[in-house]
Amino acid sequence: MGIKFQIALKNRTYVSKEKITMRKVLITLMTIMVSFAVLGCAERTGTQGFSTLFNGKNLSGWLTGSDNAWIVKDGELTVRRDMDGKEHNYDYLWTADKYGDFILDLEFKVIEGTNSGIFFRTSDLKDPVYTGIEIQVCNSYGRNKLSKNGTAGAVYDCLEPTKNVINKPGQWNRCIVTCKGSSIKVVLNNEQIIEMNLERWTTPHKNPDDTKNKFGRALKDFARIGYIGLQDHGRPVWYRNVRIKRL
Repeated sequence: MGIKFQIALKNRTYVSKEKITMRKVLITLMTIMVSFAVLGCAERTGTQGFSTLFNGKNLSGWLTGSDNAWIVKDGELTVRRDMDGKEHNYDYLWTADKYGDFILDLEFKVIEGTNSGIFFRTSDLKDPVYTGIEIQVCNSYGRNKLSKNGTAGAVYDCLEPTKNVINKPGQWNRCIVTCKGSSIKVVLNNEQIIEMNLERWTTPHKNPDDTKNKFGRALKDFARIGYIGLQDHGRPVWYRNVRIKRL
């Protein structure tokens, strides 16, 4: 009787351990499945609602004043160089459509001397410098002083970024511009560097910090819808992976 009891007890212990092991396996599998589900949702959220502005092949969907200024090479937008290796064009690429509230997500690359810009809500393509808002694209790597004009990511002539986070010349930078109503936010290389409320720009030629700007109209009165553009200012610059999401 004692021997049978011991055997039964051992069997019960074995079954109990087996159940615990199976339970651990099931919990682990469920955890893995949930993790994959979460990752899948995150990936879908990251791309959901976005449309490609640059197809990596040609200038389809873009407007340009010169057929010679911009070219597509190796899936990248860049400016054409003359025989001396220099860029002598001053032109823009504009979206065919207008955008008001949106998230613009793109990558750009600069070298020493690059001078370009990302324009948005531009109302007059004949006068973009004074009717559009520009995010500065330049090589400010290693500079300690922040500037409204000379630091990458600045709202040109209006607001300097909180940090200088551009990568070394020749490396790609990811820039995300979010416009919603009077709010403008810029994230460069995963760092938010601009948070701007246009309603604070109430006076022509004047910023809220009392510095001057070039605009003869207060930014709060600028159009809240317009064209998005990339600037060719006669110096090397590259863009790729340009996409947008309307809000």
